[in-house]
Amino acid sequence: MQKIKLTETIKIDGISIAELTLRRPKVRDRLAVERLGTNDAEKEVALIANLADIPKDAVEELDLADYAKIQEALQGFLLPLNPTT
Repeated sequence: MQKIKLTETIKIDGISIAELTLRRPKVRDRLAVERLGTNDAEKEVALIANLADIPKDAVEELDLADYAKIQEALQGFLLPLNPTT
């Protein structure tokens, strides 16, 4: 899991959220968003919503700087846990 501190808080069900916790994605998460058949941006929003356990419309309210931090975290999940050189 990775915590991302938000620059701009978002509201979910009237509660201000200043930090999101993303769990590591699994293959089933990737398959679930692929089944949506939408464009890549919408698939990414759906994946983030699923990993952070928040509604998709909350992801859409994120500041772009915060969204970029989350995208960076997603990319980090794709790297090996124990890289070998």
